[in-house]
Amino acid sequence: MRNTAIARRATVLVAVAAATALALTGCGRGSTGSTGGDTGAKSSPGITDTSITLGVTTPLTGTTAGPGQCTVAGLKAYFGDVNAQGGVKFGDGKTRKVTVKAYDDAYDPQKSLANFQQMVSDNVFLETSGLGTPTNRAFRQQAIADKVPQALVETGDPIFSDQKQSPWQLGAVPIYQNEGEAFGKLLAKSGKDVTIAVLYQNDDYGKGYLEGLQSGIKGADNVKIVKQLTYEATDTSVDSQITQLAATKANVFFDAMSITPLAIASLQKAQSIGWEPSWFLPSNTSSPDAILKPGNATNYPGVYSVSFSKAAASPAYANDPEVQKFLSDMKQYGDYSGAEPPAFPHCTWSYIIGETLDKVFQKMKSPTRDEFMKQLRTISDYQAPMMLPGTHVDTTQAGQPAISTVVVQKYNGAGYANADSF
Repeated sequence: MRNTAIARRATVLVAVAAATALALTGCGRGSTGSTGGDTGAKSSPGITDTSITLGVTTPLTGTTAGPGQCTVAGLKAYFGDVNAQGGVKFGDGKTRKVTVKAYDDAYDPQKSLANFQQMVSDNVFLETSGLGTPTNRAFRQQAIADKVPQALVETGDPIFSDQKQSPWQLGAVPIYQNEGEAFGKLLAKSGKDVTIAVLYQNDDYGKGYLEGLQSGIKGADNVKIVKQLTYEATDTSVDSQITQLAATKANVFFDAMSITPLAIASLQKAQSIGWEPSWFLPSNTSSPDAILKPGNATNYPGVYSVSFSKAAASPAYANDPEVQKFLSDMKQYGDYSGAEPPAFPHCTWSYIIGETLDKVFQKMKSPTRDEFMKQLRTISDYQAPMMLPGTHVDTTQAGQPAISTVVVQKYNGAGYANADSF
């Protein structure tokens, strides 16, 4: 009898332990609950019935502080207006207000990793909008391990749009190859004899732009790259490289550069030694007010870049209703101390990211990170306010970021106009 009682007691204890272990599996760090739209699913960290918290690690200080501050300001501007109207109505029927928490990484990968770890401790639902390839790469593996979305980040690194390598990630802006290829195709179809000198950042950022350029001119007899040099993102000067490239007398300079002060200095240096080719700059270092005007860009035959968003500072959009709404939201909710209108396109990019996140939230039928990632991949052919005609958000394409369509543009002294020919 005694042995039977002991056996029964042991069976009960095992059953209780098993039930406890099962309950705890949903409570660990990075838990996402069930998927598939179960409205009774356990909520992931960072979301309640009335709120959701987003985290952004981005350079708020240092040489890339101008663009970095914009990556937060546009997001705050968009959701500030949404919150004022009551919040976002999610697919589970609940309306939630959005909080944006910003963390300064000063474009330092070690700081961005520490920031992400702090976000996890702070219970943010997802990380978004942050600027930079090395800084976003620094915590990509950790985000995967913790199953925390790193969604719609501002880097053109293709790895963030590769679902196999990055199942919890998605880039927001065109990959570097998209931009470089678009400019290369413009040169190739011109039929003009073009010689190109290339300066590129010695990392995946610069190599991606060069790869895209090479793809765009492949097979074109009229275009030739005559010399290519690199620089480091930590360099304080590129005068030596500019001097060497100027000696080629190339009539096009492809400047795959992400550092604002160096972009200005390269424009100035080339002029000072009498080299005035047509110029290509990436979208993130092509600001008319912050870079081209200080660099006296009107002295060149043409300065080209690519874009997918309307430039709020351009006279062409002075009366555009979308631009007026954007500027109003920036002023009221953006908590932005920079120029007005913003000198950097990143303010607009993060505003578009906010609009896209809103669309995803509206489709979420359960408050989990799994459900967010599922619905993130369903946005198609969405032309968000502030996007240029011919561009759109499409998160359904394998190997591509949310925005992969771009328009080549040429600087006209005040802003940019579409460039149909070179």
